[in-house]
Amino acid sequence: MSRPLVITDCDEVLLHMVRHFSDWLDTEHDIAFSLNGNPFVQSMTRRQSNEVIGEKEVWSLLGGFFDTQMGKQTVIPGAVEAITELQRDADVVVLTNLVDHRNEARRAQLLDVGITAPVYTNQGPKGAALQSIVEEHGASRAIFIDDLAQHHASAAKHTPHVHRLHFCGEPAIAPHIPCAHEAGHANARIDSWAEALPWIQKTLHGDD
Repeated sequence: MSRPLVITDCDEVLLHMVRHFSDWLDTEHDIAFSLNGNPFVQSMTRRQSNEVIGEKEVWSLLGGFFDTQMGKQTVIPGAVEAITELQRDADVVVLTNLVDHRNEARRAQLLDVGITAPVYTNQGPKGAALQSIVEEHGASRAIFIDDLAQHHASAAKHTPHVHRLHFCGEPAIAPHIPCAHEAGHANARIDSWAEALPWIQKTLHGDD
């Protein structure tokens, strides 16, 4: 019988990203970053002119961050300990939205903070990739963890049998992102590993 499977996002679930991205934009590019309920691609403005950064430049800046700053990302409290505990009786893999050539850098980044896990890179909605991973592992019991509501909607469409936990470990943005649980696309919304770990363990063992 296959082991239970946990498929987790990385940024804002295992590692802080937005806080470091914001600092980098400020110090290196004189750009202010603030979600405050705005979509990600409308959240950056030039400090000198208050001009909103266009979507094409937003993605270019994000790519520049991952090319040069991944080593500065810090761990979400409790993440390493939780993953270590889960790996006692479950397989854990990381499904992260990065272009494929950054896969090895992400794997090494996680290894450096104490998380050893296979990394799957993806672009766009995660449902199809999630379905492929679950089928690859042959897992009859699986949990998907992500900080963005749209990925839970995609997961619910492609893998409705997979349990879904909406988790955002960054307090600065957690109140501003749409809630997948409220939308009916996630089974729960929990934003701390201290509370999430018991829920995951209970769910993995079949107690819905």
